[in-house]
Order: sequence, then C-alpha cells, then structure tokens
Amino acid sequence: MSAPQKAKAGPAQIDVTVSAVIPVNDLVTRFEFTRTDGTDFPPFSGGAHTVVSMQDGDRTRLNPYSLMSDPSDLSSYAISVRREDDGRGGSVFMHTHVGQGDGMTITYPVNLFSLDLRARKHIFFAGGIGITPFLAMIGQLEQANGNWELHYAARTPENAAYADMLLAKFPTKVHVYYSSDEQRIPLIDLLDGQALGTHAYVCGPARLIDGVQDTAATLGWPDTNIHSEAFLAPAPGAPFDVKLCKSDKTITVGEHESLLEALEREGVDAPFLCRGGSCGQCETDVVNATGDFIHRDHWLDGEDHASGKKIMPCVSRFAGKMLEIDR
Repeated sequence: MSAPQKAKAGPAQIDVTVSAVIPVNDLVTRFEFTRTDGTDFPPFSGGAHTVVSMQDGDRTRLNPYSLMSDPSDLSSYAISVRREDDGRGGSVFMHTHVGQGDGMTITYPVNLFSLDLRARKHIFFAGGIGITPFLAMIGQLEQANGNWELHYAARTPENAAYADMLLAKFPTKVHVYYSSDEQRIPLIDLLDGQALGTHAYVCGPARLIDGVQDTAATLGWPDTNIHSEAFLAPAPGAPFDVKLCKSDKTITVGEHESLLEALEREGVDAPFLCRGGSCGQCETDVVNATGDFIHRDHWLDGEDHASGKKIMPCVSRFAGKMLEIDR
C-alpha cells in the first residue's frame, strides 16, 4: 500500500508507519503508528485527536480518530477504529486495507476535548467506541495522581472494548454497564450531589451526550463544567451544486460526499481540524442561496442557522436551486 496524498489544508501532516494492527473484538481494531523518520511524536494531551489520511483508489479519505495511547510515551501513537459496515467507507478501509508496515499520513494532534486541570474531580461517561479518548485522559491523570472515575456503557461484554483491561487495572474507579443485561448508567444518581469543582466529560452516541447534558442542566451544573465530544459523520443526501465565488467555479457535491470533501476534490483549500461539525475551523460564509440548509453541526448557534449566512461544509448540506459560498 502506497502512502496517500497529503491534504492541502488543515493541521500539519506527519508521515507514519503502521507498527501494529491488533484486533480488540469483532468490530474494533487498534492501529499503532511510529514516525517514519524514527523520531518521537509531538506531545499531546488526553482527549486529542488526529486525522488519518487514507488513499482509497483515486479518493482520499480523511477521518478523525481519538488518540488513545499514553501521552507520556511519544514513541508511538495509537487509535482504535470501529468497523461501520453501513458507514461511509473509511472504517472499512482501515479494517480491510491497512496492514503492518504500511506508510500513511496523519495530522498533528488537535485537542477539542481536553481535561480541565482546575477540576477537583473528573467523572467520565463513555458509550461504545467513545471510550477511546478516556484511555489517554486516564493515562494523563494517573501520571498526576488525579481524581477520576469512569462510567462506560456498552451493548454486551463482548463489544466493550478495553473494559476487561480497565476493570482489572482500576477496579474501584471503573464501572461498566451492559444494555444486554438491561443495565443503564444512573445519570441522576451520579451527577446529583457531586462535590463543588467536579467536571463531567461525555463521549459516545447522541443519546448519551444529550442525557448527560440535560441531566446536568436540570441539576444546576454550570455549562463550563460539562464537556462533550461527538464527531459527526457527514450524512448522505441528494447531490447539489455550489458556486465558489473566490475560485470562480461551480462544483457538484455528490450523494455520498460532504461539501468539504467536494472542495478538496476540486483542489480548493478549505481549513479543517475535526471534520465533524465541532471545531468551527471550516465555517464558511454564504454569499447567496435559494433553497434550504440542512445544518448538522454543533458549532453554529440557532441564530446562525436561521440566518442563511453561514454553513459548515464538513457535515451540512443544501437542498435548493442555488448556493453561492465564499470559497
């Protein structure tokens, strides 16, 4: 497998070699990387992610994955990828086309989900593959003797990636709940009565994130003490045309690609950090539009969505006769 082409925009890239491919369970595989030049990786903190570039034929796929390795060991980076057979193809490509010894490129780490080190206690809520950023956070806090606990929801014991390792290593701090046994994370009990200065972090399905945020709000938690991360995969939709005013061209966004991917395909530089509607880096001004926006981001507020003046190309779409943007 040859090294993929590098993205034109976004964080700086690092050439890496796949040093290990380790199945974790039937759906999750861990990929470990070393730098091709043999040097250490840049420092990162728990909660950081990297964007992995995959050359799939004539298409470059760029997918964000949380770094799950120990931040104190910069000789390698590690990510875990859950295979989504009904997804957009990136996870399947990683599972079926990437092997030990392959050359790839990844971005320098970016952290949009960092620990607040002022907190007196950290309480983590993970659902499914949302466990991965917490592995690095736990490593960071263990180095600093931090106060933390983890509540991890999974469908079955077989699907609970890293649960056995975590339970064996931290039996008093880790709590796992299996929906197959009709177990649920008791959010009200856990969030009610926490000591002043406690911060909560959640990563996983939208239902879990909404549950933590809504419960915390009802109990009077400050918004600044609740942290969440959800990388949204761009949803498919009807193709649409976009006029690029600065580039003086018109492009078509395909059914199974995002506007950001269409811009990249046409050689138009478009900045990104998360590619999942959370960071705001790709926010783009709308010059003119006749039709309806399909906003799917977590960055713009309701007023921005209603204005018709902004769009997040990484996850949002358009349905209508005309869309002109400032690219």
